[in-house]
Formats: sequence, structure tokens, C-alpha cells
Amino acid sequence: MEWLHSLLDFVLHIDKHLEFLMAEYQLSTYFILCLIVFCETGLVATPFLPGDSLLFAAGAIIAKTAILNVWVLIPLLFVSAILGDNVNYFVGKYIGPRLFEMKGFKKILRKEYLDRTHAYYEKHGGKTIIMARFIPIIRTFAPFVAGVGAMEYKRYISFCIVGGIVWVSLLTLSGYYFGSNQWVKDHFELVVLGIIGVSVLPVIYAFLKGRF
Repeated sequence: MEWLHSLLDFVLHIDKHLEFLMAEYQLSTYFILCLIVFCETGLVATPFLPGDSLLFAAGAIIAKTAILNVWVLIPLLFVSAILGDNVNYFVGKYIGPRLFEMKGFKKILRKEYLDRTHAYYEKHGGKTIIMARFIPIIRTFAPFVAGVGAMEYKRYISFCIVGGIVWVSLLTLSGYYFGSNQWVKDHFELVVLGIIGVSVLPVIYAFLKGRF
């Protein structure tokens, strides 16, 4: 449970941790931030890493300290997110369907589930890829499921790029321009919780809609 406590502390006080990282590692922070974004979007085992709050906090700390350049960071984060999504997509495409043939998974993962996934992504895949970009955890699994569902790659990558540009630019620049606001600085924990809360609203809505 110690790692969970450390992760929660990092997320809630992400502005302080990022400011320390930038002061300590200077330009190497570019690599650290890009690695976190790549892992959060590209590895199904790390959906717990910060995404939205990380981008907002990075923009805010850059505006405050000017250690990094926001116009350099945004393209780097965008490339990291796209690379992560592509790794996730191709892992899902080439490894995912094999799970349906393995003895241990046959009872749980039926062929009809794979067919339904393929049909869904052919019909709704575009908007799903873009919307999922703004939802924690779902953001990590959507590319993998798109690969499992054999969504056409040309179609997938086009929506992936659009979603990546909007996601990285919107959140990083929001932090850059609004992070210096005194109220935001004094209540950064609440802002982070607000970002997370808004991000998971679509999931809560979909759950309640399906439930009732």
C-alpha cells in the first residue's frame, strides 16, 4: 500500500513534485515527462499514471519557472502520446485475438465478443478514440481494444492524431495560461481533483445510464 500512498501524494501535489523535478533535472525533465505520457498511453499495465493533471501542472510550472519551453514540450508530449497509442494498438491487434484461442481464456473471452468489438469500432471507433483521450484509465485501454477489434489503422491513426493534438495542447496551455492565477496556485490540489472529476464524469454517466 506504500506505493499507492506515494502515487496519491504525487498526483495531489504534482505541482510541487514537478517543480522539484525541473529544478533538479533541468532539460532532462523533457524526457521524464515524455516517458510518463508514453507509459500512461502505451502500456496497459500503467493506467494509474497521471495524464491530464500532469499536462496541466507541467504548463503551470513552466509559466512559473521558465526552466522549460512550453512550445518545445507540447510537440514532444504529442509525439510520446502517439507513440504510446501505436504500441498499445499493435499489441492489441497481434496479441489480443490470440487470447481468445488460449485454453485459459476461452471460457471468459468468447469469439462473439471479438466480433462485437470489431463491429463497434468500425461504427463508433473514431469518436471513441477522441473522447477516450480525456478519460483516465479508458485512455490507456482504448487503443488496445481498437487493436483487438481490428479497427482500420488509417482510420485509427487519423482520429488518434486529432485527439492527441487537442489533449496535449488544451491541457498544457490551460496550465500555462491559468496556472499562474493566485487562486489556482493556492488551491492546486482542488484544481487537480476537479480535473480528475470532470474527466471521469463521462464514465459515471455511461454507467448510470446503463444501470437505470
